[in-house]
Amino acid sequence: MHLKAVRHLRRSDPLMEKLIALVGPCRLDVSLERSPFQALVTAVAHQQLTGRVAEVILGRFLALFPRRAFPSPAQVLDTSAEVLRSVGFSEAKARAIHDIALKTMEGVVPSSKEAQALEDAEIIERLTTVRGVGRWTVEMFLIFTLGRLDVLPVDDFGVRKGFAVVEGLKKLPKPKALQSRGERWAPYRSVAAWYLWRATEFKSSASTTPKRRSPVRRGPRRKKAARPNTAK
Repeated sequence: MHLKAVRHLRRSDPLMEKLIALVGPCRLDVSLERSPFQALVTAVAHQQLTGRVAEVILGRFLALFPRRAFPSPAQVLDTSAEVLRSVGFSEAKARAIHDIALKTMEGVVPSSKEAQALEDAEIIERLTTVRGVGRWTVEMFLIFTLGRLDVLPVDDFGVRKGFAVVEGLKKLPKPKALQSRGERWAPYRSVAAWYLWRATEFKSSASTTPKRRSPVRRGPRRKKAARPNTAK
């Protein structure tokens, strides 16, 4: 997958050429079937939690609506914050999920069709007005739900850590410096970010052999340090 992007990255930067040689083909997966509403609720559920814990809470949440694969915004608004807390959401997350539902009904959170027609910057501007949704969350939405290929989440811990691993740096790069370096990866910075996430699975540097692991993760590693977005 993403053969054109991989070819560009290999030509544009020796760092990427080395990293791609170690990691192999890009297996960046996109969940196009998810609506923006579903994607944002899921993202908020995962904030500050391990993937396993978040999935347990999401399972309890979905069990509140047994007749649907995922509840509608109206159904979520009709569900009290107390009930949302009872399945494991914090007070802040319950408020955030209610606001996502409200903003969806108001049209601030776009439909899937509308989102596909919007520019990245406009989506970021609109969605960061929603409680609990920060820039990082929107960037993950752009990459993993809309399939946008030119998003570089420079504040993400995993992306910064991966760059430091490949370059053999003792300290994480500043977001501004990473943004500058990433200019050469455009218009495929999302694919570059995927490779940098993979680099965090190496012991020390890209000159080492990657550890043998279970199937490659498709997204960022879920660490507390990688969660700059908290409920507003």
